[in-house]
Amino acid sequence: MNLVIGDGLASEAMTTLTSGTFLTAMVLLLNANNFQIGLLAGLPTITNVFQLLSVWLVRRFNNRRAVTVICSILARTPLLIIGLLILFFKSIPVESVIVILIFHYFFGSIAGPCWNAWMKDLVPERSLGDYFSRRTSYTQALNIVLGLLTAFIVDYTKNHRITAELNVYAGLFIGGGIAGMISAACLSATPEPLGLRTQGNIVNILQRPLRDHNFRHLLIFNSAWVFATNIAAPFFVVFMMKKMGLSITYIIGYNIISQICSILTVRMWGRFADNYSNKTIIALAAPLYILTLIGWCYVGIYTHAYMNLLLLLVIHAGMGISNAGINLSLTNISLKLSPSEESVVYLSTKNIITALFSFIAPLIGGYLADFFQSRSVSIDAQYKSPHWGKVIHLLDLHELNFLFLLAAGLAFIAVELLVQVKETGEVEKDVVKKMIRSNIKSNLKEYFVIGQLIDLHDAFRNLVRKRLPGRRMGNGQ
Repeated sequence: MNLVIGDGLASEAMTTLTSGTFLTAMVLLLNANNFQIGLLAGLPTITNVFQLLSVWLVRRFNNRRAVTVICSILARTPLLIIGLLILFFKSIPVESVIVILIFHYFFGSIAGPCWNAWMKDLVPERSLGDYFSRRTSYTQALNIVLGLLTAFIVDYTKNHRITAELNVYAGLFIGGGIAGMISAACLSATPEPLGLRTQGNIVNILQRPLRDHNFRHLLIFNSAWVFATNIAAPFFVVFMMKKMGLSITYIIGYNIISQICSILTVRMWGRFADNYSNKTIIALAAPLYILTLIGWCYVGIYTHAYMNLLLLLVIHAGMGISNAGINLSLTNISLKLSPSEESVVYLSTKNIITALFSFIAPLIGGYLADFFQSRSVSIDAQYKSPHWGKVIHLLDLHELNFLFLLAAGLAFIAVELLVQVKETGEVEKDVVKKMIRSNIKSNLKEYFVIGQLIDLHDAFRNLVRKRLPGRRMGNGQ
């Protein structure tokens, strides 16, 4: 389990350096359009259709570790190739980057279900939430440090023209490829519990998850959720770079705020998921994420720059808190509802189906972004008095803002589908709300500055009562 944490740290370093903000910034430098950005965002998921090969390989060799390690090595090699091509040829077409990354995601998609099924047998079910929340907090802490350091390097190089900006991205891809190889080395040393082979015809085996009534409801909810979120998520960075004019350091800084909020809450989400249910955690965290999507519609609406920056801070904090609970619980509930002897089949089926929706969503998002580029809608409210009048912007939609509002509506519909999913140990949402409030208050008092302020306030009130015994103290005085 410690080796798996090492694998997580190395793979997180690879992901930080070669995806997300840095990948988007690099392809924008190579003159990528919205459709190509959407296509790049969809590649990691559409290649999941090839996870059928995972099922065949595990049935053929019954060795999940070998499949995972070999495919991981093959998946990380294309990152090295992209870095070396940019380094020696200075610039390559966006189409070449897309083609090479297809191989990266292809082999990664084969390794994924084998790794998940392997972890299901390696990590005790009673501590799934606690272990993976701890692993996630470690990887996110690394993401913060590495992401901020890399952002400073990119912006410093860009501003001082020490070298071509593309050379920096070449170095990131080479470094990411090396980190990916270290991840594979950690997995090669990790023991694998003996897995059970699935029996029967491959077509009938793949139909079993779809015949499972409860798992089918999970597939419907998960597919609807990833479609709703992925129609907008790939364009957050594009919006901040092109519309807000923010530098890489600012963008990574906001991502770090999101990661810190995720780290501070993921262990809490994990404990509550183990004690109550993953479904309840999703029901609590999803509405918060929907609010952040709506919040994106108001970024840029204010004339004062600091108001927009403050709103971005609140949005990223909310995204970090909500995503910590949603992503952890979605992974754990999928593992929990998958029978041990058929976990590879169940998880592969889930990934393949959700992959289709995850791939289509950013492509539609890219098309809609171009469609709404020359369109706008503004909703204002005017407040008038005898002495002055004021116009309040209620909503100002243009280009990418349309996507964010559409995503919020689709996400709201997706949450309604969660009701159909049944999970063992499920507890009412209101009960968990009360427990979370109690836990947050306890943590605030024990660990955070606000807790110290509460203690000082109580001490001050006690002192006043002693000095003024004849006066009655009302609430809040």
